[in-house]
Amino acid sequence: MKKILVISSSPRKNGNSDLLCQQFMKGANAAGHDVELIRLSEKNIHYCTGCGYCNTTHTCVQKDDMSILLKKMEEAESIVLATPVYFYTMCGQMKTFIDRCCAAYTRMKDKDYYIVTAADENVAMMQKTIEEFRGFTLDCLANASEQGIIYGVGAWKMGDIQQTKAFEKAYQVGFNA
Repeated sequence: MKKILVISSSPRKNGNSDLLCQQFMKGANAAGHDVELIRLSEKNIHYCTGCGYCNTTHTCVQKDDMSILLKKMEEAESIVLATPVYFYTMCGQMKTFIDRCCAAYTRMKDKDYYIVTAADENVAMMQKTIEEFRGFTLDCLANASEQGIIYGVGAWKMGDIQQTKAFEKAYQVGFNA
């Protein structure tokens, strides 16, 4: 049994990327894993101020929900990062979250999964967002490894993702996590 942390940056509860997170979780739960969902839109996370305090203390000077999330990330064996793609990049909530990982990124060791959703039907257009995730996980986290990507493309309206192949794939990837 793995401890899996799913981080959804969708600002819409039950939005397309959020629905893929739920499917991933159903699969992971069915396989017996311990899965927790964090919805960034429900958390109080401030922007990084670039003060440098965390460079020597490995703690952030800001008092918000991020300290709890960093602890959960350190404890997780796998982390799922999910974002809707706006203008061919991750949403602002995810970027703010990643920037705030500076205080603890050296203590995180995990196996990562990425979920991206977009109205665009071209998977190649999602590669910029995947490279942004890789810049954080593979280039910054110790011993991180990419385990899978779920491309939820062609989903414009809320709920459209349920009619795509990505919906079933999310369950299967979660089950095999």
